[in-house]
Amino acid sequence: MAEAHSAVAFSFAITHDGWDVNFDREVLYLVWESGLRSWKKRLARFRNSVHNGVYPGHLQSLYVLWSLLVAAHFGGFNIPFGLVQKALTILPGTSTLWQIIACLLAALTMWLSVIFLMRYTLKLLLMYKGWMYESRAPGAKISLKTKLWASIVKVLSGWNKPKLYSFQGSLPRLPLPSVEDTMRRYLISVRPLLDDENYKRVERLAKEFEETIAVKLQRYLILKSWWSSNYVSDWWEEYVYLRGRSPLMVNSNFYGTDAILLNNTSKQAARAATFIYLCMRFRRLIDRQELEPIMLQSMVPLCSWQYERLFNTVRVPGIETDKIVHYQDSNHVTVHHKGRYFKVIVYSRGRLLKPCEIQAQIQQILDDDSAPAVGEERLGALTAGERSHWAHIRQTEFNRGHNRTSLHCIERAAFNVCLDDEEYGFDEKDHSSLDKYGRILLHGKGCDRWFDKSFNLCFSTNGFVGFNAEHTWADAPVMGHLWEHVIWSELELGYDENGNTKGTVDTPPPPPIRLQWELDKEDILSAIDVSYNVAQKLLNDVDLRILMYTKYGKGFMKKCRVSPDAYIQLILQLSYYRDAGRFCLTYEASMTRMFREGRTETVRPCTIESSAWVKAMVDPNVSVEERMELFLKASQRHQLGYQDAMSGRGIDRHLFCLYVVSKYLELESPFLQEVFNEPWRLSTSQTPHGQTSLIDLKKHPNCISAGGGFGPVADDGYGVSYIIVGEDKLFFHVSSKRSCPITSSSNFVQQIERSLKDVQDLFVEYMKLKSCQK
Repeated sequence: MAEAHSAVAFSFAITHDGWDVNFDREVLYLVWESGLRSWKKRLARFRNSVHNGVYPGHLQSLYVLWSLLVAAHFGGFNIPFGLVQKALTILPGTSTLWQIIACLLAALTMWLSVIFLMRYTLKLLLMYKGWMYESRAPGAKISLKTKLWASIVKVLSGWNKPKLYSFQGSLPRLPLPSVEDTMRRYLISVRPLLDDENYKRVERLAKEFEETIAVKLQRYLILKSWWSSNYVSDWWEEYVYLRGRSPLMVNSNFYGTDAILLNNTSKQAARAATFIYLCMRFRRLIDRQELEPIMLQSMVPLCSWQYERLFNTVRVPGIETDKIVHYQDSNHVTVHHKGRYFKVIVYSRGRLLKPCEIQAQIQQILDDDSAPAVGEERLGALTAGERSHWAHIRQTEFNRGHNRTSLHCIERAAFNVCLDDEEYGFDEKDHSSLDKYGRILLHGKGCDRWFDKSFNLCFSTNGFVGFNAEHTWADAPVMGHLWEHVIWSELELGYDENGNTKGTVDTPPPPPIRLQWELDKEDILSAIDVSYNVAQKLLNDVDLRILMYTKYGKGFMKKCRVSPDAYIQLILQLSYYRDAGRFCLTYEASMTRMFREGRTETVRPCTIESSAWVKAMVDPNVSVEERMELFLKASQRHQLGYQDAMSGRGIDRHLFCLYVVSKYLELESPFLQEVFNEPWRLSTSQTPHGQTSLIDLKKHPNCISAGGGFGPVADDGYGVSYIIVGEDKLFFHVSSKRSCPITSSSNFVQQIERSLKDVQDLFVEYMKLKSCQK
């Protein structure tokens, strides 16, 4: 009861002597401070909403136009369309004041008309995607149409500096392809995977589908594409992510690594404090919309919708479906250390704490040698196990008392911090250290991450850092943007000669608060054990290998005048064929953020052209010239497929939505069953790089992240993530399942190295032949 009484901020009672009022000034000040921050944020959001609502115009232009109309009206000049006179007829008087107000109404009418004209003109212009298909190689000619388009876009979007969400209202909707076009593209994509007999069977199923129920399904999608902002994204989030009942760990969450070639500090508390501070500062940029939207070719904006849920977000488990909960504000982060959870308040006295102050808080946690409560050490395993199991125990045992309060504290936190009790990172003398590094970030011990949070920051005892991110709320580029910004901003802050954060602590910051739990009930402990065992089985089955390739990188690919992404995808096709002896359905993620609320589309890298080149590479009788010709054709075909996906002309999201509608209407389709029963045995993704303007690799060539990775999608397949950084470095993150007898991440990495060398030799030999012919 003493704890309960100490938590009361205000109380009063009536006694024989009169009123007896008690209150805690400090707690009331915190309440006042919290409310003040909340109202400041509301005011900032309102101001930003006005700015974004009139973009690409500016409020100052309204004041200028109003002044001009007032001067023209009192100067005896005619106002276009007689707007001032028309306004006076509806106003109660004709005095000077009312005439000025009439001028304001006329100015507002004219100004809004121009604003909406500019806005919808910009929206129509952004629907044009022809610029993507034109070569950007040195000396390549750009069409007059694209030049004219670019000029108008720059004029319309250059009137006013955009905020993060300024372009949201001008972004076009994701176009809905025709069924006929999708069927044609689909059949072309599966041709290299099927023999003649199976291809004819699938072709027959596709034709039957197109001529029967597809017509009805497409009508519903047309209606949805007109009504919703994006006909794919809400269903994609619900059915691909939220309705999934399997564990988030390994199956869904992904990870990112540190700038492994830098050694800023080896002190865990200092590194954690700096990253917490910089992440909170990035959150402030989002809240104030001071973060510049990402622009392709400095002209075409990408949708910024996903940034809204980067912080203060959690995926809450449900029995049948989860939900994403985003809190408007949070003044704390939660910290996990040696099985215990702490609340760390990072805002005090109306300001964000300095890194040195946060370091003092983190150090207090590291110095705390108290033992975890009963069941607390493995509590995080609940978020790593089956979702329905976690939902059930959450509803029954975490709905009251300390459990409810502490759980709410974690879920409402800006993000979660994990102070790990072991060393990991990159060792230049042992590149296999990256494998351990990746595994720890991907799954940890199965109970030391809160996998429901939008992201967890993980810190080793020797100062290395990484993150584990939940996938539902956004895709990897958004997390990558935060990561790049933080890593580069860390260079500006720096550390002192002892590896500590700079600055001095003037007044003690708020101390960390140990979260309290009531987990000693048999039902709760049993539920934690069930999830922990599921997590252990899952993480012990992960076979993860990370390849750091330093023999060449982007520099050599540029000399070859080939798209780096197409180059790597062909490498992966050759590697898989050599590893498995066959081709497989291959997934590559491409963004569709040029459209409003766009997320991803699938590129299918296994094409007729790529398979022809792979067969040529394994056939010793094929000449160098033939191999090179096939390679160039395959890379051009891949680039076209990537451009189509980014332009809203992909295959798989359209088929996915047709499938969802068919399930709602309870219409069975053998063709759709065929499409969605085929596993993606090779799931690939390029880690985004260079999204922030802070990057200067010439000044800091070692400030590069090793990228990130994810678990295998298919039981008998590979998950491959890669990043092309610098001129001479490539990183590949390859995952598979140990329980599968036909996959091995180590073997696949060896095949990647072999393929990289073979393609390099191919280009070198080809250039020698070309020079000899001259």
